Amino acid sequence: MRTLPQIHSIPVRPQPLPCETVARLPDVRLRRYVLGYAGFRAGARSALPHRLLPLNLATLVIDLAAPYALVTGARSTPTVAGPSTWAYGVSVGLTPEGVAALLGVPMRELAGTAVPLPDLLGRPATGLVERLAAAPDWSARFALLDEILTGEILDSATAGGASQPDTMVSSAWWQLQRAPAGLRIGALADRVGFSRRCLELRFRRQIGLTPGTVARIVRFQRAIGLLASGAALAGTATDTGYADQPHFTREVRALSGLTPTQLCAFLQDLVPGRQ
Repeated sequence: MRTLPQIHSIPVRPQPLPCETVARLPDVRLRRYVLGYAGFRAGARSALPHRLLPLNLATLVIDLAAPYALVTGARSTPTVAGPSTWAYGVSVGLTPEGVAALLGVPMRELAGTAVPLPDLLGRPATGLVERLAAAPDWSARFALLDEILTGEILDSATAGGASQPDTMVSSAWWQLQRAPAGLRIGALADRVGFSRRCLELRFRRQIGLTPGTVARIVRFQRAIGLLASGAALAGTATDTGYADQPHFTREVRALSGLTPTQLCAFLQDLVPGRQ
């Protein structure tokens, strides 16, 4: 399953039919808060257990077949444990600002977890799932997400409150998402005016991951994005800044639990759908 522009999860086992994915950017007013939307549908049209991959985002996963909704937090290791079975629905990638504005908690409270959305939002979560299930197609679902989240997130962000994120940490988080391979954390700390130690402490307090871990996940996600588009293993390792092929192989094993060849087999089963 994609969470534009990152890949949230893959099936635990190879499937005979590919998974349909449809990705779209949110309304421009939401892009501080929402990195992207994705629609997903298992090729077999039945619920599948998934392997969650390392991600720097919190992800709202709405299974329209069950129906149910949950939030998976940012994580630094893969997992097949916990609630990770779904068939057909949409996902929403939430930035640190988006988690605070929509869910009212800092991202660190969700790190490495999966939480039912009603536990965070109460009854409005049920209404969201029902309205998305009633929408006729992907375009209508994405438009509905824009409508609902623009109201919920922008109203919350305007009101402010205790859950508002550390703006300097958010700035550093965004810089890591966009930085070229090889950006040193010390250089990033200098850019935002912190010592490296202070930056690490503030990242842990807000994101639940260190900046070094965030940078490591950024590189991994860039690599698997290239692999999903059909890039060769050797070129992907070079283009994403890994020292050599053995380094790339070790990182893929550590961050996905699979060899690069095994991971490629899953990634190439993700096929674009139509809106």
